[in-house]
Amino acid sequence: MLLKGDTEPRSGRGPGIKGWPESERPREKLLRRGPQALSDAELLALFVRSGTRGRTAVDVARGALVASGGIRGLLDLDREELCRLPGFGPARYVELQACLEIGRRHLATQLDRGEPLTTPDATSRFLMAKLRHLPFEVFSCLFLDNRHRVIEFEEMFRGTIDGATVHAREVVRRSLNLNAAAVIFAHNHPSGVAEPSHADRLLTEQLESALSLVEVRVLDHLVVGDGECVSFVERGLL
Repeated sequence: MLLKGDTEPRSGRGPGIKGWPESERPREKLLRRGPQALSDAELLALFVRSGTRGRTAVDVARGALVASGGIRGLLDLDREELCRLPGFGPARYVELQACLEIGRRHLATQLDRGEPLTTPDATSRFLMAKLRHLPFEVFSCLFLDNRHRVIEFEEMFRGTIDGATVHAREVVRRSLNLNAAAVIFAHNHPSGVAEPSHADRLLTEQLESALSLVEVRVLDHLVVGDGECVSFVERGLL
């Protein structure tokens, strides 16, 4: 039995991927050459698993990518939008959301409590996994001890599509409660443009000034956009 909106049964189809040369089949290609050798459509075909009448899984995947504007666009679709794509349905939506969450949690394990921040890249990847997909602005803090080990990551304030109200007093209070020695700020721009705004710069100055009174250092402020993460430190803004 199929859930409404899922792929059609296999009966009545012509030759599918099994009729392709073995070197061209996505599954065999991945096993031989690794996932990086596959195109976006081939990777998605492994997730889709089966095609629809007269179309292979790769055809279905390619059509979904074209309709949604690529991998990012597909992953940003809500349930109703995804279920309208040929070959997709509620079951596929659930599986895709589970895969995304597994990926986010995998990245999050790189910054487990008590682990030191060893590279800026690892921090950026973690923050992008946490914030990039959100349709509203979120201001977050990574609280660290005096050896730059992670104490806690917290989403402190949520806002709208174009801003979030941040209260310095709450950031100071939470830093003291966690006995943090340092903090890294991060927030996303739902527009996808990671360029820090004038308001972002003023806010960072205000927070740095407030935290300096309780001897908590601000190590950086990262702005997360669509596929990029801009560092205040690297820009010379902090």
